[in-house]
Amino acid sequence: LTSNPCDGNRVAGTVGLPLPGVSVRVVDDGGRACAAGEIGSIQVRGPNVFGGYWRMPEKTREEFTADGWFRTGDVGRWDANGYLSIVGRSKDLIISGGYNVYPKEIESWLDDMPGVFESAVIGVPHRDFGEAVTAVVVPQPGAALEEAALIAALKARIAAFKVPKRIHVVSELPRNAMGKVQKNLL
Repeated sequence: LTSNPCDGNRVAGTVGLPLPGVSVRVVDDGGRACAAGEIGSIQVRGPNVFGGYWRMPEKTREEFTADGWFRTGDVGRWDANGYLSIVGRSKDLIISGGYNVYPKEIESWLDDMPGVFESAVIGVPHRDFGEAVTAVVVPQPGAALEEAALIAALKARIAAFKVPKRIHVVSELPRNAMGKVQKNLL
């Protein structure tokens, strides 16, 4: 529904601009359009978007707004030039101490750290915060990762409420048959 233009005006970290004839919007929980830089729910509408779920009117009502926009389940933001970035999935959202934490953002920071091959970030129940941000990382072959060093590095880069309370180092992340990380097993 979006694409970076083929004329060379590609913007790294974005999924580009809406395709011709397709409408895309980012809205807050109340349905208000988000300003550039604000994170919200991504909704789409256009001739290429299906009209509803077959023989499932309840599901159709849940997934479509009253004015015909499809709720994608993705969370994102516009930049000042109208390029869309996806920051995560609404079902993956972690609410810690009343703050919204998007796992994909933390995973991006972790994945860029020396010695980290890949990561997954989840929320685990926490008595005081509701959910605590927790990371699971896989080291690159031969790398030795230390939880305290990773947490210290993140504290220097991101807001304190986003920093994982714990980081677990594992040999591999659980995946389904399609290769997608099964966060529910973490």
